[in-house]
Amino acid sequence: SFYEELVSHGILKPLTAPVEGMVVREGSRNYVAPQGISSVVKYYLEQSGAEVSYEQHVTHISLRDGRWEVSRRAGPPEQFDVVILTMPVPQILQLQGDIVNLINESQKQQLESVSYSSRYALGLFYEAGTGIAVPWAAQYITDNPCIRFISIDNKKRNIESPEVGPSVVVHTTVTFGSEHLDSDPAEVQQVILSHLQRIVPCLPKPSSIKCQRWRYSQVTRAVPNCPGQMILHSQPLLICGGDGFTRSNFDGCIESAMSLAEAVKPHL
Repeated sequence: SFYEELVSHGILKPLTAPVEGMVVREGSRNYVAPQGISSVVKYYLEQSGAEVSYEQHVTHISLRDGRWEVSRRAGPPEQFDVVILTMPVPQILQLQGDIVNLINESQKQQLESVSYSSRYALGLFYEAGTGIAVPWAAQYITDNPCIRFISIDNKKRNIESPEVGPSVVVHTTVTFGSEHLDSDPAEVQQVILSHLQRIVPCLPKPSSIKCQRWRYSQVTRAVPNCPGQMILHSQPLLICGGDGFTRSNFDGCIESAMSLAEAVKPHL
């Protein structure tokens, strides 16, 4: 039903563009978000009617008179009746305040067992009208120590337009990402570009480039035997969830969200 709703609103479309080297699992269907994956999040936030504050870096969570006091890096602390945490699990464990003592030893061990792959993502952006002469929209690379995936992104999303310049997205291998996690991004960018030049020598010179370090890319080991969420404190409710409690795909995110919603309902 989630897919049907998103498809009916044009947020998702079935993937029709050619992707070389993709492993297609029996019975699975693949979709693409023409306006980017953030459009899925924006759709649900609009549906919720919630007031959203961005760029709030939470640092402490503490109990104050039966409510949660949440402190952030900038601005005064605020109080809430319920707190739901869906950031990567290592970042939950980095939070300070009463939360440190509220996570019991068993839960702490479970949370510490979660692991993520790390990688770099490189974006190459071109002027409108630039042609990229390759027969595929995206390609999985199996024989390169640096690059795992290349996508001609507008082609993959099936939104090619003479008014909008094409873009190329490159993901590195997990091994390369972990080996260069603390390297200078400018140096990493040059290494990725040199490998890309060898794989796709016909690529034109981009007008701009962005290199992104992706420390928590995909969950490689989720919280074991978990129903998609973990209650850290009942009254008031402090609960955590997200793909670290299921798996890193859209189905996993929905599964955790549904589990979180069921756990939160009695507290509303």
